[in-house]
Amino acid sequence: MIDHVSVGVADVERSARFYEATLAALGLSRLVTRPATIGFGKTYPEFWINLRVGMTPVPPESGTHICLRAKTTDDVDAFHAAALSAGGRSDGAPGIRSHDRVKYYAAFVIDPDGNRIEAVTFPSE
Repeated sequence: MIDHVSVGVADVERSARFYEATLAALGLSRLVTRPATIGFGKTYPEFWINLRVGMTPVPPESGTHICLRAKTTDDVDAFHAAALSAGGRSDGAPGIRSHDRVKYYAAFVIDPDGNRIEAVTFPSE
């Protein structure tokens, strides 16, 4: 249903470094580079960062987050570790989340601009 998503960033080069490292753990790479926008994906740009001059950090109460699918729990772990190494903050360490209908393995991070990004996989056991 969703073709692509984008997040605003205050510093496109800083965010490019963050997302190159973080998204590589999920098999995404930089595919498009323009002066104020960069697109990441596997075969086409699915995740974009867009420069927003004068942008203030996204407030924690915004409630917005973007979830990206990972193939394995190891990929989720790598996503989280890469994000922390690249200047992000943890918003939930990798682990199983159990809900009434589904069990999933996820990690949550906050990028340098306050955007909340999740990686998730659905292990069979």
